[in-house]
Order: sequence, then C-alpha cells, then structure tokens
Amino acid sequence: WNATQEPFDLVIDQHHGIPWYAPWWCKTHCVAYIHEVLGPIWNSFYPWPLSAIGKWQERVTHRKYRDVLFWTASTFTGDQLKESGVKSVTTIPYGVETRALAELPKKDLVEPLRLITVSRLVPNKRVDHAIAVLWCLVEENKIQAGLKIVGEGQELGALKKLVAELGMEKHTEFAGVQAEAEKDAALREAHWLLHTSVREGWGLNVIEANAMGTPAAVYPVPGLLESTLHEKTGIVAEEESPKALADTIAAVL
Repeated sequence: WNATQEPFDLVIDQHHGIPWYAPWWCKTHCVAYIHEVLGPIWNSFYPWPLSAIGKWQERVTHRKYRDVLFWTASTFTGDQLKESGVKSVTTIPYGVETRALAELPKKDLVEPLRLITVSRLVPNKRVDHAIAVLWCLVEENKIQAGLKIVGEGQELGALKKLVAELGMEKHTEFAGVQAEAEKDAALREAHWLLHTSVREGWGLNVIEANAMGTPAAVYPVPGLLESTLHEKTGIVAEEESPKALADTIAAVL
C-alpha cells in the first residue's frame, strides 16, 4: 500500500494460527479466510509453554473476530469457529486444478503395494507415521510394499534416519519436489495415498489422488474425515496409529 493507492473494496485476512488483524486497520470491508484452526498443531512445532500460548491466543483471536464474516472449506473448522463465538461462517468447498482422468487405467491391487505420500516434510504432517505404516505392512503383515515420499522440508534428515533405523531403505524412495505432471503420474501409479497428518483444513492431495484413480488411506482426523469417504473413495483407520492404518490396508488387500 502507498499514498497513491486507490482505496480497496475488500480485504481478505488469512488466518493460519495468527491473522493480519485487518479489521482494525484496513478501513474497509473485511472477510477472514481460514483453512484450519491449528489447535494441536501448535504442539507439533513448539514446546510448552509456547504451544499453550499459541493455542490460547488463537482462541482469543477468534473471539475478537466474532463479528467478522469467515470463509472456510471445512465444516469442522466452521463448527470450531462457532464454538469460539464467531457469528457468521460461510463454507465454500475447495476446487482442484488437477483434471480428473477421463478413463481410469486398470490397476490390480496386488503385491508389491505401491504407497505414496505427498506432503511438506514438517512435524504436523507426521510423515514418520507413514514410514511406520510401511514398516508394519512389511514386517508385521508380511506384505511386499514400497513407499514414495514426494516433498521436502525440515524433517527430511530425521525421516531418512528413521528409514535407516527401521531397515526400510530398500522399500522407501525420497522423490523430493516434483512438477505437477510428475506428481500426477506418481499418484496415478500408486495403489494408496497415505495421509497421517495431525489434522487438515480438508486434504487437497486426497482429491488430487482420487482424480488420478488412487484412493487414500488416512487417519481419522479433522479434514481427512471430510475429504475421504470411507470404503467409497478411500479408507479411514479406526485410530491414529501406524498399526491401525496398516491393518486397514492389509484387510482390504
């Protein structure tokens, strides 16, 4: 913004843990946009008491924004906002840029299972749980399987160390960041997309995988419970544990 800037008609204030507090300075119409209430995600990035402070200020902020219209894609997020006192929430379902395949190629569900996770490699995505799912399938369920990890982030070193500790080097590929066409091809080839996040605003890559003919195998957490229809477009584990998700996949196989 500068002195010659024409006045704005609308400011969209995006929340992700901490907002921009636009209603108090923008001097025009304001809408708050939020993917997810972080809640327990604060614990993934910060130790106590910083995590507790983060969760507290998030709740207080939502109460302060109670008279501001919120846009979100998740009904769970909308319910949480209303519990915090927000008066008006509009739910707008996400769209995806991925064009769904006109015809699904034949893909037999046979061993070796081809698993994929597409994610930023950060604590709240719990990619270590996806690696543990692979271990459970191979070592406990005696199923041949491999996992391709697409993405990069601060947890890369720790995840590679975990793969080595579990003896899963031959079963795991770190593919790094991929262009959209490469990512779509990898999703198309996989049997299952694994999603073991703490919570999601919705789970965009679940729908991207579905568009490529690949179901998702997910944890029963907010967001993923909306984007994954159990036994229709994917499967949902009974609990948030690698063993539970591996057993669910094994049962389908």
